[in-house]
Amino acid sequence: MYRTREAVASTGILVAAIRARESARQDALFQDPLADRLAGEQGRRMLAAAIADAGDQSTWAIVVRTRFWDEALLRAGIRQVVILAAGMDARAYRLPWPELTTVYEVDQPAVIAAKADLLADDRPRCRRVPIGIDLADDWPSALQAAGFDAHAPSVWLIEGLLQYLDEAAVATLFERVDALSSPGSMLLYDVVGKTLLEAPSMAPLLQAMAQQGSPWLFGTDEPGQLAERLGWSATVTDVAEPGMRWNRWQASEGPDLPRGYFVAAQC
Repeated sequence: MYRTREAVASTGILVAAIRARESARQDALFQDPLADRLAGEQGRRMLAAAIADAGDQSTWAIVVRTRFWDEALLRAGIRQVVILAAGMDARAYRLPWPELTTVYEVDQPAVIAAKADLLADDRPRCRRVPIGIDLADDWPSALQAAGFDAHAPSVWLIEGLLQYLDEAAVATLFERVDALSSPGSMLLYDVVGKTLLEAPSMAPLLQAMAQQGSPWLFGTDEPGQLAERLGWSATVTDVAEPGMRWNRWQASEGPDLPRGYFVAAQC
């Protein structure tokens, strides 16, 4: 199910490097003061290689989705938050969470341990509960054992993960989230379109991801259906819409253009 665990986990430090680079801009869409430390030298090298291969615009989707999900998480106002495949995400430390918020971060044990070392001297702005377990294993039991209350509303974030899974793994992940979600819960996720996976302009980036052992396997141009088939109501936003609004996108038109999507679903 998760054949490329280590390679996919390494993309977390690339995301951190992109967030650090954005934070250094005068017109930054967000501030992540821990990102550079979390990225490390390896993350900075990966970013330099990605820009050399595919250009600066290859990083824009990550920048835009960071800001988009920052706002969505805070707007939800739900005090039980679960970040699946959290990687080197620092939202527990940098967002102004409502009082009494608990943020559960679920990722592979090695990722959780590395992050603990890097942030040992920092204090989160919420109650942070790291859970080291592979998402192919019984993470729902581990989450509940750590204090998660399936009878209380929760907000779930699945960011930058789905493209690395096959279709069966995506379905299993959503079914597990659904089984743990009470009425009033929210599910936030992003997904790439099939048109993006097939776009010639994306070929250099996709080839680089495959070569490092983390190929993109899944995409859909009906992203809301992933949640709707389980009875959730979904609102879909094309990544280009906030990207254009925040000046991190190139103007383009046409039904067959590469697309990515943000989905906010409610139970």
